[in-house]
Amino acid sequence: MESMEQKIEQKYEQLGDILKSMGKVVVAFSGGVDSAFLLKAALEFMGPENVLAITADSETYPEREKYEAIELAKQLNAPHEVIHTSELDIPGYAENPTNRCYFCKNSLFDHLIPIAKQRGFEHVVFGAIADDLGEHRPGLQAAHERGVRAPLLEAGIKKSEIRHLSRKFGLKTWDKPSFACLSSRIPYGEVITAQKLSMIDQAEDFLIQLGFRQVRVRQHENLARIEVPVTELAEVLAVADTVHAKLKEIGYAYVTLDLKGYRSGSLNEVLPQEQQAVQAAAQG
Repeated sequence: MESMEQKIEQKYEQLGDILKSMGKVVVAFSGGVDSAFLLKAALEFMGPENVLAITADSETYPEREKYEAIELAKQLNAPHEVIHTSELDIPGYAENPTNRCYFCKNSLFDHLIPIAKQRGFEHVVFGAIADDLGEHRPGLQAAHERGVRAPLLEAGIKKSEIRHLSRKFGLKTWDKPSFACLSSRIPYGEVITAQKLSMIDQAEDFLIQLGFRQVRVRQHENLARIEVPVTELAEVLAVADTVHAKLKEIGYAYVTLDLKGYRSGSLNEVLPQEQQAVQAAAQG
């Protein structure tokens, strides 16, 4: 009987076949778990001369993530460039509709596809995975419409398998917490501004410096709602005065701790029940 390890190895070999068939690729590289693994695989199977990693730096992308992506690309000896984009310049994006992620990915591909064509790269690829199937992923729709490939998804590789192989290959991202763009901290329908995004970034960065790895600061106008795993609620309360003072300094009038703890897509909970499942993946 085939072992789990063998099945994962077979998927990785299939990923290699998919990548090698592409010739040369531009990798949309955020520095997260999935895109880091995709870049590692592309370098291994295609060679660095056939790979270009591009990181899009914008208002919705925390500074710490950008610097981590730059450092990781160096460690992998990957050809890497940082380009500057602005989701807030996309018509309709700032109004924060429920399909906001579609506009974001479409804009990203607007930047990457011309670069790929100009440099002689045959495909643009990004880190969608098998777990994304069956969920509401507006970015997948945008990718399909633009001819952008998702090799990890095509190989049927799941998040747990990516973490397993990342650890095996020595990628420091193997246990990195899940991340979503800063706009996902703002409830649908509330206008997204550069100031709000900056406040969220500063607040989360402060909490991360305190040692909280999986953290969200959901912004409800002038109120910050902090989410950490339930097992860490007491740790936040232990430094409540420090956290409250810092977030007030950042600009929040009220600071709260969500007693239900961190969960992906918590801002969808106020949507009508029939929409919750549809939107579950759009908010991180």
